[in-house]
Amino acid sequence: MKRLTKGIITALATLSCSANAAVGEHPVILIHGFQAGQLQTKPDSLEVETDGAAYWRDYWLAKADDRIDWPSHERVAGKISTDYIWPKLQELSRKQTCLKGCIFVTHSTGDLVARYMIDNQANWLENSGLQPLNIIATFDFAGAGGGSELGDLAINVAEGSGWINAGLKSAIKLWLGEIPDSKNTGVLNDLKVANARQLSPMPEGRVPRVRFTGDGSDFFQLTAGFLPGHDDGVVASHSSCGASRAGDFNSCSVSIAYDGKLAPQSNGVSDFMPDHYPLLMGEGYSHGGLISNAYSGQVTAAKPQVMLTNGKALTVNSTDEKYWLTGYYYRYVDGSENQTMSQLATELLN
Repeated sequence: MKRLTKGIITALATLSCSANAAVGEHPVILIHGFQAGQLQTKPDSLEVETDGAAYWRDYWLAKADDRIDWPSHERVAGKISTDYIWPKLQELSRKQTCLKGCIFVTHSTGDLVARYMIDNQANWLENSGLQPLNIIATFDFAGAGGGSELGDLAINVAEGSGWINAGLKSAIKLWLGEIPDSKNTGVLNDLKVANARQLSPMPEGRVPRVRFTGDGSDFFQLTAGFLPGHDDGVVASHSSCGASRAGDFNSCSVSIAYDGKLAPQSNGVSDFMPDHYPLLMGEGYSHGGLISNAYSGQVTAAKPQVMLTNGKALTVNSTDEKYWLTGYYYRYVDGSENQTMSQLATELLN
């Protein structure tokens, strides 16, 4: 009965994706992030699919045409690729889903999974006599492609090595829900900063990686002390912005702060990984809040425009406002006074 119920849930989740038209003219494919509970449950493929649908249910599930679901207790270059990414790539190619260009929407570790996929998908598909996917861009929310220092610390805690105290254990428990053991670390190993940055760092597929980043926290700022610079509670700005190196950064821009203040940012990111373009920044948006349907304040634009591989420009309209008390100017994206980060991103696709 339990398996039958899960099958019904999965079927409904699949229908909710396939029954909805693409947002705009390009199909949207989702790649979710790390799911801590799977380290212990070690789900089968059916449960992975069910968990994948649940991950996006708050907003993006109804906007998507398909998903790539993957299990967090495995490794990116291991079974995540062979047992989950590869079968879905074949399916998408045979269906010609991306014939006119797809947009992949990723969250958190999904950013790292996407990078590995982008680096390999053309070669894998061509070697099987199939047409590579035409991916014109990815929208990366809270991207963990640069790794997370929390991943390093979680592995240290699990292995009983390195510096450990009560504060660190509390932060790891807030993030993961429990303290992992050395036999249940899975994709956490890929999230270690050095490991993440060595995984397909220069993908052959030149796909624009459009970044959406936050500076809030779901953990009462308790994890912030273990992350360099500004962060969203799980990943630091060096990762979410797409910086070419790990570091102590306070913005995805050298001229605009997370809160929209127009002023030089001495620790703003100036050098990025190939084809990484931070677009929207929100001071109030946390790691999970970036893909939710909850409003967390106005956002600013790190860049006014990003070009996609098909020549289409994503243009952000914004307004500069002078704060009368200090005389400083602040830049806010038009519509962000009442739309969430994800809603603003959806509008860019229309």
